[in-house]
Amino acid sequence: MESAEIRRRWLSFFEERGHTVVPSASLIADDPTLLLVNAGMVPFKPYFLGEVKPPFDRAVSVQKCVRTPDIEEVGKTTRHGTFFQMCGNFSFGDYFKEGASKLAWELLTSSVADGGYGLDPEKLWITVYEDDDEAERIWRDVVGVPSERIQRLGKADNFWSMGVPGPCGPCSEVNYDRGPEFGVEGGPVVNDERYVEIWNLVFMQYERGEGTGKEDYPILGDLPAKNIDTGLGLERLAMILQDVPNMYETDTLRVVIDKATELTGVRYGAAQDSDVSLRVVADHLRTSVMMIADGVTPGNEGRGYVLRRIMRRAIRNLRILGSQEPVVGALVDVVIETMGLQYPEIVTDRRRIETVALAEEAAFLKTLKSGTNILDTAVTETKAKGGSVLSGDQAFLLHDTWGFPIDLTLEMAAEQGLSVDEGGFRRLMQEQRDRAKADARAKKTGHADLSAYRQVADAAGVTEFTGYLHTEGEATIVGLLVGGVPAPAAHEGDEVEVVLDRTPFYAEGGGQLADTGRIRIDNGAVIEVRDVQQPVPGVSVHKGVVQVGEVTLGSAGHCVIDVVRRRAIARAHSATHLTHQALRDALGPTAAQAGSENAPGRFRFDFGSPTAVPGTVLTDVEQRINEVLARELDVTAEVMSMDDARKQGAIAEFGEKYGERVRVVTIGDFSKELCGGTHVHNTAQLGLVKLLGESSIGSGVRRVEALVGVDAYQFLAREHTVVSQLTELVKGRPEELPERISGMLTRLRDAEKEIERFRAEKVLQAAAGLAQGAQDVRGVALASGRVPDGTTADDLRKLVLDVRGRIPGDRPAVVALFSVVAGRPLTVIATNEAARERGLKAGDLVRTAAKTLGGGGGGKPDIAQGGGQNAAAVDEALAAVERQVGESLAGV
Repeated sequence: MESAEIRRRWLSFFEERGHTVVPSASLIADDPTLLLVNAGMVPFKPYFLGEVKPPFDRAVSVQKCVRTPDIEEVGKTTRHGTFFQMCGNFSFGDYFKEGASKLAWELLTSSVADGGYGLDPEKLWITVYEDDDEAERIWRDVVGVPSERIQRLGKADNFWSMGVPGPCGPCSEVNYDRGPEFGVEGGPVVNDERYVEIWNLVFMQYERGEGTGKEDYPILGDLPAKNIDTGLGLERLAMILQDVPNMYETDTLRVVIDKATELTGVRYGAAQDSDVSLRVVADHLRTSVMMIADGVTPGNEGRGYVLRRIMRRAIRNLRILGSQEPVVGALVDVVIETMGLQYPEIVTDRRRIETVALAEEAAFLKTLKSGTNILDTAVTETKAKGGSVLSGDQAFLLHDTWGFPIDLTLEMAAEQGLSVDEGGFRRLMQEQRDRAKADARAKKTGHADLSAYRQVADAAGVTEFTGYLHTEGEATIVGLLVGGVPAPAAHEGDEVEVVLDRTPFYAEGGGQLADTGRIRIDNGAVIEVRDVQQPVPGVSVHKGVVQVGEVTLGSAGHCVIDVVRRRAIARAHSATHLTHQALRDALGPTAAQAGSENAPGRFRFDFGSPTAVPGTVLTDVEQRINEVLARELDVTAEVMSMDDARKQGAIAEFGEKYGERVRVVTIGDFSKELCGGTHVHNTAQLGLVKLLGESSIGSGVRRVEALVGVDAYQFLAREHTVVSQLTELVKGRPEELPERISGMLTRLRDAEKEIERFRAEKVLQAAAGLAQGAQDVRGVALASGRVPDGTTADDLRKLVLDVRGRIPGDRPAVVALFSVVAGRPLTVIATNEAARERGLKAGDLVRTAAKTLGGGGGGKPDIAQGGGQNAAAVDEALAAVERQVGESLAGV
């Protein structure tokens, strides 16, 4: 029975018995405590915790899940996998132990013809919690399971809770006896490899208190309503129904293994190590496809790091299997075809999934070779020193420079018999994060103690922002800091941080830069405001300098923002919203915002995309934006509940935290986003938007930079001037410029190649003379000298090898040639095998020459290269090489 059919039967069976079919939730958990959904009941958690009333009494689902704590065991055991599907049936105050047990037994043991799975009842064993007499009675007397096939287990195995205070209860597990070939008999308490668990029934009937671990917590009492949460592992049942020894040989994974075998030439079953690698590849790439399909992209933090780690383990195992070429695309196709039978959306989204996967493979293959060489060197050095632990510094270098997940370093070091100073690595990672946070905090606070701002907030409350409607207004100073310390007064020239009871100044946030302007105090003092930040929520801190007079705590004043700057920023912010929507329309919802900065007359917008955006698409996006400007759409803002905003389809803005009430900015019928920033009133006020281009700022993240309004016009005016000058130079029309300039560049490159060919030929013509003119130094032919200045390192190397090749191989020979390029001397030295047998090594000779030239060098015994700073020392370096050759042979 194929996995898709197992899934279909599960849902149909319970739907026919009054259960609401709930589609699988995304792997991206809607739960701040989880990166990814790791259990079938996660989407139902709010119902079990009593946070939300369930809309049904009975439910059934097949939930996609990802777990990685045991990732190192993948491929080594029969049951560990990073992706799995959990079939669950749920009851919320409806049926309980007897109903759940009877339903489970019916589905498992009913014939295939009757819609069941057709398992032999004689092979099913039951475990119950150690003091759950009721469950044992139901299995024995109601369901009819013989007493000898019912066993009891303790709290660690057969009692369930979420790990926090809340619902809990005993479990009952259904296990399948796979036969004597999988171990000794005696039931699941003796051998869980032979008696494999396939279905866990959780009877939620108690409330637990605080505690740690699986057993150390008190039971506070009974729940007001008893619930059922069950989970059947689809892959485990497939393993049994398809009669295969492990989950990797079930239909959805074996086809991936077979494809990997075809691509690598390694036969599955030939050796344990290669079998493990093939299983890792199949499991990890299936997981990767499912994660990418749900919107996860590779990164260095959070769930993005989980995906990157999984993908890079798969890619590395492909290399271990002997694959030297990119092959992930072919394997991803197989996963999509197979899993698409259960999840058609991944077939529809094939192109995006493939693009993300191929981009990550290409990025990792670029760094894998270099990083592996660095690791191999570090391992060799560690072993040479008699050590057994790779330093945290080296692990951090591999992570920070070469993109090696620490888990990959741990694994590769272990293969070489070394452990890793993981504590040192974690310390360096934390220091890096702390530095980044400190930089961000310094921007917000100017290095002041946050407690000072909190004291202001506690005493005076939050700052009222009036800037949506007003660009100036009266205010009172409720907080004053000088040098980051609260002060009663500040004088002319002092740098100050001022907190007002109300302000028209916008504090930097949501990608929008802060307002600047002035605060005129009633006593005549003036503060120039250069920045506004919110170091603690709700408190706007105005940073600036006292230009005139004395400022005192409690003073009243008049605030005036720089209106020209504000309007330019507002135009940029509205343009950002238009760009966001236009990119989503062009590239799909994956082009979600990943950051932005709205400055006067210009903005940058970061968004998710696995590849560069083609120029034609960017041109279309720019045209779409400017067409919207011409439509003169009104820009409005409305405060509403978060639920209403979601219903209206508002897009949440990057990096913002929202409360119950949110502000929604709407641009006609084109764009709707949650946003706290300032905007124009109509799109016509933007005038013009010019996208300057896009670039990569990280894996899966692109950046568009653009100009708005007058700044965009000025840019185009300069471009027009440049075009006019070029048309005058080439004597052609503007539309002919690309073709004419391309032709000129082609002719220039051809000329350069011709010049290079003549120069190389001239250099190589000297080879015969140099070989013939070699002097004899104690029986060694030494061909040395200085070639014409400007001879490049590549040409010098070719010449040295040519000269060496012209000297008979049975005659020991050393060739040492020098050149000067751009005022810097360089040398290439080569030895033949006969010379090396007499102890002459090119690397040793180059180091001598380079030292004389005031530099350094090195290489292999047969050929080496060096250089220096002192071109006047070339003759001296030639003499030094000749002297060292003679001295090296003196004792031979």
